[in-house]
Amino acid sequence: MLNPASPVPLYHQLADLLLAEIRKGTYPPGSRIPSEHQLAATHRIGRPTARQATDLLVRRGILVRRRGSGTFVQPPEQEVDLFSLAGTSASFLQTGVTVGTRLLARPRRRHIGHDPHNPFAGREAFFFSRLSFTEDVPVLVEDFYLDPDHFPGLDQLDLEGRSLARLAAEHYYLRPSGGRQTFRIAYLSGPRARHLQVAANTPVLAVRRYLNFPRAEAALYSELFCRTDRFVFAQSLGALYHEP
Repeated sequence: MLNPASPVPLYHQLADLLLAEIRKGTYPPGSRIPSEHQLAATHRIGRPTARQATDLLVRRGILVRRRGSGTFVQPPEQEVDLFSLAGTSASFLQTGVTVGTRLLARPRRRHIGHDPHNPFAGREAFFFSRLSFTEDVPVLVEDFYLDPDHFPGLDQLDLEGRSLARLAAEHYYLRPSGGRQTFRIAYLSGPRARHLQVAANTPVLAVRRYLNFPRAEAALYSELFCRTDRFVFAQSLGALYHEP
């Protein structure tokens, strides 16, 4: 029940009650909550107060209004722990999302030019690039750089549709022991923008990722460019180091 004597505003109390009912499953995702008129009558408050309560939950992304239909519980956003050591494919699968991949550039040795962020700058590395998509919508472009001493013959392997983490474990007997990554907002142009189907003024999440293996620090470096309009990309705290 709402408590008029409480220092907490009535609309906030009602929002908390609705949120508790949502979390309890009384109003599951996709269901319609009572109208503001019904809420006002049930809790003996004015309709503007009921409106404030639903406004608060709409702003928090818990409810969504549909013109002419009512107010509904917003399904939770699909969240992908994209940056786990298990690898990209595993991260999507753990969320129940089917992801496809397509190679944009097949593995080949190449000399890496000056780049203060790339640990292979000034020497050779295996390079390849791939696109990940769900339901035929591109969501992620990844550029990989691998140490040829620890991944010999990579350019002779068929990587189409294969998990890089699984390949490293099964073919090279290497499992990542740690790493670090940095995050920033970027704007793409050229092939990357075309592959992700984003405009030049569309912000994307850009990640630089360094993976260490036993006796092989930063043996794998990758740059990831992620569309954020399809998924919320999450990071499990405590797994990797984050730079400010």
